[in-house]
This record gives sequence, C-alpha cells and structure tokens, in this order.
Amino acid sequence: MSSAAPLASARRGHVARTPRLALLGTGTVGSAFVARYESLQQRQLRLPRFEWLANSRLACDCGPGVLAALQQARLAPRSEQVLQPWAETPALHAGDVLVDATASDAVAGWHAEWLARGVHVVTANKLGQGAQLERAQAIQQARHEGEAQYGDSATVGAGLPLLSSVRALVAGGDRIHAIEGVLSGSLAWLFHHFDGQRGFSEWVREAAQAGYTEPDPRIDLSGEDVRRKLLILARAAGLSLRAEQVDVASLVPPELANIDGESFLARASELDQLLAQRSVQAREAGRVLRFVGRVDAHGATVGLRELPAAHPLAGGGGTDNRVAIHSDRYDEQPLLIQGPGAGAQVTAAALLDDVLRIAVA
Repeated sequence: MSSAAPLASARRGHVARTPRLALLGTGTVGSAFVARYESLQQRQLRLPRFEWLANSRLACDCGPGVLAALQQARLAPRSEQVLQPWAETPALHAGDVLVDATASDAVAGWHAEWLARGVHVVTANKLGQGAQLERAQAIQQARHEGEAQYGDSATVGAGLPLLSSVRALVAGGDRIHAIEGVLSGSLAWLFHHFDGQRGFSEWVREAAQAGYTEPDPRIDLSGEDVRRKLLILARAAGLSLRAEQVDVASLVPPELANIDGESFLARASELDQLLAQRSVQAREAGRVLRFVGRVDAHGATVGLRELPAAHPLAGGGGTDNRVAIHSDRYDEQPLLIQGPGAGAQVTAAALLDDVLRIAVA
C-alpha cells in the first residue's frame, strides 16, 4: 500500500469514543446515502458524525454540512491527480466507519488495509469479495486481525437478507447444496417484459433510459455483474470459488463486445434475432426466460435459462431478485428470498442499515 495512506494507523484495541463516518463515492448511490442520512438525522436518530466525503475529483470536510459537501464534490472539475483526493483527508481511527459507494477496483483494493487498522468498512462495491479470491480471503483475515466489521449486505440483493441467511445457515451447521438466483435487477426487468413481440434491443434502450441498467448496458448483459454476486454468495457459503471457475454465457456477441457504448446502443438490434428465437422456443415449451446464476457441486454457471413456469425462479416481477437456497434443511423445497434487487434508494438504505448496526448498536 502507498505510504500516503488515507487512514492513519491506530493502536490495536483503541476505539474512537464517538465513531466517525466517511463516504467514498458521490454518484447515484452515494448521493442517495447522503439524502437518507439527512432524513434520519432530521428524525433525531442516533447517527455517527459525518466527517468527510470524497469522489475521484475532490475530498470535502462535512463540518459546514453534508449536503453542501456533497454538492461541492459533485461539481468539482476532473483533474489529473496522481493521488486519490481521499489520500490526504483527516485520518480515520479504529472504530470509525468508511462507506464505499463506488464501483472502483482501486478502492476495493484498500478494504483489507482499512479493516486491519480497525476501521469498519461498509460497502456496495462488489469488487471486494466478488473479484479475486485472494482479495476476498485477505478481507476476511483482516476483519479478524483488526477486530473490525465488514458490512456487505448492499453487494448482493441491495440489502435483501441473502448473505445474512447464507451465513446463518452455515453457522448453524446446515450444508448448502446449491444457490441459484435471478441476481440482476436490470436483467430481471428485461426478461419480465420481453415476450418476443418487440425487439429485445427496444427493451434494453427503455431499461437504460429508466436507469435500470448501467450507462453501458453491456455491463449487465455480459453477466459479469451476476458473476460477482454469485462469487460473493458462494464464498459466504464457504466455497473457495475463483472467478475463472464460473462459466459465463454473455448475451453480448463478440463483435459488439469491444466497441464504444454509443456504437453498441446503435447496433443493439443485432441482439434481436437470437433473443426472439430463444423467446419462441421457450414459449412453445411452456417455459420462461430468466438470466440465472447457479453454484452447486458440479460447478458455477451464469447465463440465460428456460425455466418451467412452476420453477422457484420463474416468478417475481419488476427488478425483483429471486434466490433459491438448497440445503440439508431446505431439501424438498428451497428457501426462497425475493425482493427489489436494484435501485439507488434500496442500496443506500442497506448501506446505512449496516452503518447503524456497526456504529450505533
């Protein structure tokens, strides 16, 4: 790690009397987090003090006000800084809480470092435990060494009780045989609406305009987001699964994978014929299309599947995530967890729930 670390080392066992809060990321989720924090503060809930917030352009002291700091950071011009702005912020100490509302691999690379110093990390960033196995293992080791907590409920299911349920089953001695789910809110929305009557690309554009997908929809359509979530769930279940062990069937053909985002949207109609064929095939068989991630004793897969109407993952609506957990306890019928799995508001609420659980409990 760089010597210009954003968090000063703290003596082991020393805990700040009043936990302080810092936020990395001022995009849609980070802004929603600040709005929710302000709303709860107006209701006079007990909250940790907001120390600073930062994005890739600027770090701002929240002393004059959190909303003012947020606006200042969001309006900051881009620059060619060598160091991240938060590298020179006031140090956080053991017992403080850092919230990662970014999707940055560089920020995720700091999670273990912060935890080892006793700083709690709360994150919606899936690149901590959903990327390299070594990084995920380092995070778990640092949690124990630094006696800090890692709040990750926002990384899968936007706060649905998915990770907590998996971990509770494992802690109780249950053996998990398989986890499968519709883990992408955007892909759930697409395949709940797509029936072959309109081109699939039309639904993709509509989902992008509604904010259900990433600005570049290929991030969703490639299955990479689902792979990361499946890795997080599998590792929570005790499986040392590597990213390359997950077989991902992307919906993006190779000829559209490496062009710029604007060109992709202009050529998205090239997806229509294949998806129309899949839709007809599924409908004639009395099935529905769902984009599913699954891990079991035979391996891990991500891709489009044709499911019987009675399948546990066939239901739901909108952007719902729907996850089935098969175990010794839930053998004949899986444990099914369903609810909104996308959106800045529910993700921000999950982040703040973890903050309150850690810093205020």
